[in-house]
Amino acid sequence: MKYSDDIMKLKGIGEKTAKLFHRIGIYTIEDLVFHYPRDYQVFAPPVKIAKAPIEETVTLELFLATSFQWKKVRNLSIGTGVGSDGESRIHIAYFNAPYLKNKLTKGSAYLFRGKIRLEKGSMHMDQPKIFTWEEYQEKMGQLQPAYSLTAGLTNRTVTKAVEQSFRDCEEWDGLEEYVPEDIVKSYDLMPRKEALYRIHFPKDWENLLQARNRLVFDEFFLFLLSVRRMKEYNEGLATDYPMIETAWTKRFAEALPYRLTEAQNRVWQEIERDLCSGKCMNRLVQGDVGSGKTILAFLALLLAVSNGYQGALMAPTEILAAQHFEQITDLARRYGLPFKPALLTGSVSASGKKEIYRSIREGEVNVVIGTHALIQEKVSYQKLALVITDEQHRFGVRQRELLGEKGGAPHVLVMSATPIPRTLAIILYGDLHLSVVDALPAERLPVKNCVVGTAYRPKAYEFIAREVHNGNQAYVICPMVEAGEEDGGLENVIDYGERLRSQLPEDIHVGILHGKMKSADKKRIMDAFGAGHIHVLVATTVIEVGINVPNATVMMIENAERFGLAQLHQLRGRIGRGQKQSYCIFLNSSDKEKAMDRLNILNRSNDGFFIAEEDLKLRGPGDLFGLRQSGAMEFQIGDIYQDAELLKKVSMTVDELLFADPNLETEKCAPLRRYWNENAGKFIDFRSI
Repeated sequence: MKYSDDIMKLKGIGEKTAKLFHRIGIYTIEDLVFHYPRDYQVFAPPVKIAKAPIEETVTLELFLATSFQWKKVRNLSIGTGVGSDGESRIHIAYFNAPYLKNKLTKGSAYLFRGKIRLEKGSMHMDQPKIFTWEEYQEKMGQLQPAYSLTAGLTNRTVTKAVEQSFRDCEEWDGLEEYVPEDIVKSYDLMPRKEALYRIHFPKDWENLLQARNRLVFDEFFLFLLSVRRMKEYNEGLATDYPMIETAWTKRFAEALPYRLTEAQNRVWQEIERDLCSGKCMNRLVQGDVGSGKTILAFLALLLAVSNGYQGALMAPTEILAAQHFEQITDLARRYGLPFKPALLTGSVSASGKKEIYRSIREGEVNVVIGTHALIQEKVSYQKLALVITDEQHRFGVRQRELLGEKGGAPHVLVMSATPIPRTLAIILYGDLHLSVVDALPAERLPVKNCVVGTAYRPKAYEFIAREVHNGNQAYVICPMVEAGEEDGGLENVIDYGERLRSQLPEDIHVGILHGKMKSADKKRIMDAFGAGHIHVLVATTVIEVGINVPNATVMMIENAERFGLAQLHQLRGRIGRGQKQSYCIFLNSSDKEKAMDRLNILNRSNDGFFIAEEDLKLRGPGDLFGLRQSGAMEFQIGDIYQDAELLKKVSMTVDELLFADPNLETEKCAPLRRYWNENAGKFIDFRSI
């Protein structure tokens, strides 16, 4: 068995189970091995209700003191009963779980595992997992990996498949150590082979930390090698598409119904200077949410097309790509701009793509907007002079080569609203020139914030209902798409949306949006929300990037303590985009003081770069799970905040290594050179939201 083999080669994985693995991006044995656990469950002995901590996962040994009552509320089936440990009682609820009707009978005893919450002085446990004593004793005292799952795929299935992969894969035994030996020793790194195994099956917490440290090191090490090599490649690269200043951009800027801020003007001058320099532009524009980066991208595209060239704008999601397309089409019509745009995404029909390919090839289209399909599909450009990547995409040597094959070396502009502290941005984007849009338009009203506990939820629903009845709209953000095995009590979009419909007045329409939906369904939901037909949108972080609905004035974020501060700030940027006052409610489901301290930073400031710096100060090696940032630098296991010190050290190590051996030609670098050549291009690819 080899790493490249299909997962169906594993015993017990047939076509049906393989399809479930495909839904979470696992197709090969290698995909499976690198599907790291998202958390680890510690199965401690059961506790008494009276001693159980609130909002933490615990196990209770209970008998059912009442019969379970089942009722239907709209499309939601709700079962409620009362459990007792002989001293105290707790209310237990299940949603859409008809298979439990015959199992949960008065007087029966089970172990219930979940989070306890307080509501009106009573203790409640929603959707707890049920175990027999035999099942539970097998897990007690061990660190059990908990994987990201999908409906129908259990943690046990994934764990068994991973165990079999390590046991039966021939390549596993010959896994080579590619980091030079002196670096391994200086960092006291766990061997690579052992780290890959122990990240799934750690002996204890110390063993887990060592395994994770090694894998984070590898991610940073390979990534920074790529960045340094990209810098060498990019420096002084002559463009095939020289430009000159034209009157179009100045006329357009003056015709806008608002004046560009001083920061926007400064950054535009830097972009324009790059485009007219005769060298390939490689520039990152960093700006807070709402700072006006998109208009700078449109100005750059206008300069390109007014010089007779084509431009491409890549967005991380089809929703955002469609939004950019509509905006640029509207601007072209309103101001008579020479844009001839086309929208190219994966969901465009085959016949539609064929026509778009032809119009791009023949130069009828001069601005192509879409997802990464712009460079991955069968697109042939006539004169592609400028590529703009919005938000999550890194654009490097491999992508340049793809475009080079289509003709020429284009200018590259990367835009990011993820506020990264400058010290880290210089390391992470060392191959790019950095511009910062550090001011917001003056007419924007600051968002009003509050951080509250889960007991505030009913009041939050009342507030949302009031805002909707006043003609406004709201977002509710959940960290998960659907309930998963051992999800730690996190709210998920699918169940939450159904519950919310039963809590809000019937005239308020609730919609659901998440990244696993088909593109056409996502577009339909967003169009309905944009048009005001959906009043409250329950969504995952799929709405984090660039979504613009000015009528949305409220955002409530469930399990806010499980997000990084920079990501919460990015989410908050979806409101406050119109003239009305907007409000953000951060629901903290943890009773830990540190969680409240972190979230209160958002209470005190709407400045993304201040928040990023504060987040950097607060994060530490103990914050292993649940606080990952999402955005410009989403590593598979490393986190630029939590692992900031390691990132800085690895940056210096890479510089020293390349200074001594720029082409990795020495004997000690031979394994690294082999590994690099076999895996070239992998180290700057990041997962989307």
